Formats: sequence, structure tokens, C-alpha cells
Amino acid sequence: MTYDMLIKNGNLVTSEEVRPGNIYVKDGKIAVVTDGELPVEVKETIDANGLHVFPGFLDTHVHSRDPGATYKEDFFHSTQAAAAGGVTTIFEMPNTNPPINNVENFEKQVSNLSSKAFVDYGIWAICLGHLNLKEYQSLKQAGVIGFKFFWGYAVHSKTFQLMYNYKSDMEDVIPPFTDGEVYEMFEEVAKTGQIFAIHAENNDLIQHLTQKVEDRNGHTYLDLLEGRPNLAEELTIQSGIAMAKKTGARLHILHVSTAEGIEHIRQAQKDGYPITAETCPHFLFLSAEDYDRVGPQMKVYPPVKFKKDQEALWEALRDGTISLVCSDHAPHTEEEKDGDLWSIPAGMCGVETLVPLMLNAVNEGKITIEDAARLLSEGPSELFSIPNKGSLKPGTDADITIVDMNKESVIQREKLHSKSKVTAFDGFQVKGVPVQTIVRGNTVMKDGEILGNPTGSLVKPVAGEK
Repeated sequence: MTYDMLIKNGNLVTSEEVRPGNIYVKDGKIAVVTDGELPVEVKETIDANGLHVFPGFLDTHVHSRDPGATYKEDFFHSTQAAAAGGVTTIFEMPNTNPPINNVENFEKQVSNLSSKAFVDYGIWAICLGHLNLKEYQSLKQAGVIGFKFFWGYAVHSKTFQLMYNYKSDMEDVIPPFTDGEVYEMFEEVAKTGQIFAIHAENNDLIQHLTQKVEDRNGHTYLDLLEGRPNLAEELTIQSGIAMAKKTGARLHILHVSTAEGIEHIRQAQKDGYPITAETCPHFLFLSAEDYDRVGPQMKVYPPVKFKKDQEALWEALRDGTISLVCSDHAPHTEEEKDGDLWSIPAGMCGVETLVPLMLNAVNEGKITIEDAARLLSEGPSELFSIPNKGSLKPGTDADITIVDMNKESVIQREKLHSKSKVTAFDGFQVKGVPVQTIVRGNTVMKDGEILGNPTGSLVKPVAGEK
């Protein structure tokens, strides 16, 4: 027997333990995991002595803007950024142009992305109310990773693009969907058995409170939070949980940012409902207090809140209330982010900095190294029913990230691999760095350098897995 690759002398990390071991790879799969070396031939040997070997990391929330606003980002660059950051699989969000609202556009997107992907990828479908209710079953059969609903957002009636700051006098715009229309979406997605993920912000409350802030000429970051308060997330999470309870939908709360939201999710889980949640590094490592230092680069929706929320999120990571951490990678150009806080777009780069930030949290004692494997590898794999990913078990894809937990680095925006370089973490010091990224047995990043050509492939959920 000849194996393609041997990773030896590494510290193998799972959600349960860290133990020394060797991994043999053949035909893109993990073939054998052993304590000692086997008397076999190996084409390539990687000595991971002193390093930690993780199941390949997943980023389930990425906006590569391809097709669409590719002057900000595209899949060729975002997947290089993912590989550079130790991520082996990303899930691409569906609010592209055109959106992933039917099978035809899904298939076009697969064709578009396949030649650009340095890592493997899944594709979300978008829920647009009555515009595509009848498409959900066929989208499931085509292989979408899940369904996303941008709760509270209006939709352009001709292009189906999302309208982020809806005003009643806008032309050719479908207003944000009513609760009845949202309930219909819950019902239809529930029939597919797949994840129904929501952007949880209450548009009516935000519109009303923002207008009050604008009327008094408020311009500070605290004014922004007054217009988009914790209550805006809490109300929508409450509504979503109530609808999920009635319909049986597998509700997933995207980018949770508040302590109040966490408490509702935790209680629903205790009551036995399939409610899950994610959060992002900007909510874990930043708070409103950081705005004067960081500036507009940290503007995201939902916005970064307060220290009390940050502390609640860390606790939710540790106790399992939150299933995963992802980036919500959503780049804009520097010119777009260099303006008035109220007018600039929300979003920043994140796929390349996700893993280093979370590894740094391990070194700081905020979470354990086993937590990191659960939140970035095993958790997303289990939630989205892709058992070949996020694992070091024989038979699964040889997606492996080798990490130097002692290596120190500084995040520098000019070194990011994304088209745009906007990040709130420029100058942030981290300890714990991915040094090699392996996708299905092929090294795509080593010591920060991207290797080879795009060979990433589409990932689909496995029927019957949850």
C-alpha cells in the first residue's frame, strides 16, 4: 500500500481531546489515523512535531459578491483569503446578482464559482417570500446548503436585490415582508428539513428609532446603537423562535450580537427545540467602546454592541448555546467605508482573520482548544449535514489545518488576500497561526503562501444527516 501523504508527530485536535498521532491520506481521504508509523510507502511526509492538527475549518457565512459587486471582492480572492486563514470550506451567501432564488441561478452559480475556488464551498439559497416560495423543494434537491431570509429587508421588484435602508417612497421596491408572509416561508422551508437562517433585526423598530435619532441630528456610534438597539435583535429572535415552534423549522440565528438574544435561544434549546445560533469575531473582540479607536471599519449589521453582550457571547460559546463561529465576510472598498457613519455600508473582511482570532482566544483562555475544533470544524459540519467535513475520522475528506499555537503574528490589512482590505482588526496581535491548509489531500497554503490552482469543489448536504 502506498499513501499520498503522511502527517506525523502532530497533536490531533477534536472537540473531545488532544492527542499525539499520525494521519495517512489516500485519494483525497483520511485513510488511517495511528499512534505510530506504519511500514508503508508515502509520497509526501509532513512533520507536524510541536504543531496542532485540526479538522479543516469551515466558515459558513461569506459574502464574496460574485457575481455582482466584484469590484469589492470575488470568489477567486475570497477563497485564497480563506485558505490563507486556515479555512478549508466556505458557504457562500445568496444575495448575489442574480440571487440564488431558483435552481437555474444555483446551477449558474456553481458554474461561475467552480473555476475560481481554492477551497471547497457550499451555496445558500435566498428566501424572497411569494417571489420564490415554490422553489424551495427543487433548490433542496439541487444541493443548497440551507435557506437564508434577510428579515426586515425590502426587495427590488425587478432585480430581486435586497434594499438595506427601505423608505416608503422608493420606486420598484417590495416592502419588507409581513409576519404572515414570513410564516409562510417558515412553513415551506420546514418541509425541506433544511436550515432556515435569519438575519434578525426588526425593521419597523429600526426605522422609527433611527428617524428619532436623525431628527435630533445624532451622529455618534452610540446614536447608531440607539437607532438599532438590542431590542431590534431580541424582538426578531423571539418572533423567529415562536414561528419555528409552530412550524417545526430548523431555525438558525445568524450573527447573534446581544445578551438578550442569547437568553431566548438558550431557553428554546432547553425546551427541546432545534434552535441554533452563530456569532462572529467582531462581536467577540470588539464593543462600542472600541469605535473611537477603530472607526467606521467596524460598522456591521447588526452592529457591534456593548461589553455585557460580548461577555454573554463568550459564555454562550463555552456552554454550547452557540453552535459555531463564522466571519460574515462582507468586504467594501476603502473609499466606501471612508465617510459618515450613517451613510457608509455595513461590513468588512473576515474570512482570513476568523481562525487566527479564535486561536488567540484559546491562548488567552477564553475558550479551550477543543472548543475551537467544535466551533470551527465539527459544529458546522454536524449542523449543516456534511459529515465528510470537519473531522479527522478515517473515510472523511482530508481537509486538515496545521496550526502553530505558539507562533505570534500581527494582522495587517495590506497583507490580506481579499480584493478589499477593510478590517477592524488591523494591527491586532495574535498568538496561534495556521501554517498549512490542506483541502482533500492537496496543500493550498503553506507558511502564508497560496499554492497551486483553484481546485475547490461544491459541497452538498447529505440526506438524513442532521
